[in-house]
Amino acid sequence: MKIRYLHTMLRVKDLDKTMDFFRLLGLEETRRIDNEKGRFSLVFMAPPEQPECPVELTWNWDGDEGLPSDSRHFGHLAYRVGNIYDMCQKLHDAGVTINRPPRDGHMAFVRSPDNVSIELLQEGDSLPAQEPWSSMENTGTW
Repeated sequence: MKIRYLHTMLRVKDLDKTMDFFRLLGLEETRRIDNEKGRFSLVFMAPPEQPECPVELTWNWDGDEGLPSDSRHFGHLAYRVGNIYDMCQKLHDAGVTINRPPRDGHMAFVRSPDNVSIELLQEGDSLPAQEPWSSMENTGTW
């Protein structure tokens, strides 16, 4: 029996804000479905050379009263990055809270605008400890 990864779906409250967040991570829109009858949009975003690994952002045009306040039941999304310090600095400069800083030069966690946990992992070996990250405390939950 074969199985193939398709995507991870996340419900979002503000499509533009969430897409901006994923663009900061380097993802690009690969496909969009706007369904007038169902009054929803599905936007697929993936790393530039991995269109087969998208996140599906589901946005209900009229809101979604049933959306949980804490989306951790989705677990987390994980992305490998070329330089974890550069990525965290880029996110920090854009106003994103680094919930679990990359003190070890290997792993960090941030949250999307919809409170989804995003794990960032350093490609290859861990980078040497670097300030301000190595002494930075955790913020909130991750």
